[in-house]
Amino acid sequence: MIDGPTRRRRIVLAITGASGAPIAIRLLQVMRRDPNVEVHLTISPSGAAVLHQEMGLQLNLRAVNLNDLLGCVPAWASEPAPEFTPIDPSGDDRLHYHQHDDYMTPIASGSFLTDAMVLCPCSGSTLSGVARSAASNLVQRAAEVHLKEHRKLVVVPRETPMSVLQIENMHRLAAAGAVILPAMPGWYHDVQRLEDLVDFVVARIMDQIGLDNALIQRWKDA
Repeated sequence: MIDGPTRRRRIVLAITGASGAPIAIRLLQVMRRDPNVEVHLTISPSGAAVLHQEMGLQLNLRAVNLNDLLGCVPAWASEPAPEFTPIDPSGDDRLHYHQHDDYMTPIASGSFLTDAMVLCPCSGSTLSGVARSAASNLVQRAAEVHLKEHRKLVVVPRETPMSVLQIENMHRLAAAGAVILPAMPGWYHDVQRLEDLVDFVVARIMDQIGLDNALIQRWKDA
């Protein structure tokens, strides 16, 4: 954990090539609204492909326009894009983007202090790479760092059915200290819209990384 009485929570978010891009974008947007959260974002090439297919985002991973992510909503959304303060092209101290193949970036090192990392969505290949400690990109390296430093790692797979090998990889990660949080929404929180199902998963992720939220009506809340 990062020391200091007024520190921000520092969260790493990695988007990889599994279905579930709306969950990742919603998580990023919600965290961005919290002035006490600093997000370090990385996206794999397969993750960018899924963002294009599911969210209509056309990203250049060498020069990502973060405002496109912050203002994006899926085509089926019942509400307009959320209001946000655009990021100045000169930089922003609460949202940082790291290229997927840049091993010299801060999140590749355990000496860079973070509070948690979220793999959302987590592809089968990412799951395998992290479980075998065989990082082939920054996403997997940063996840390995969180495991070796005993920091919170939340893994959000979204695939069905799952093979025995995938289940074994999840077991390996859970045994190493990761939280396995499949993108399985509940239906008990007065679901009215598709966004409610997305918010259920986002809320459960935020609970795990210690961020307050009121995205859903919790079980038996008055």
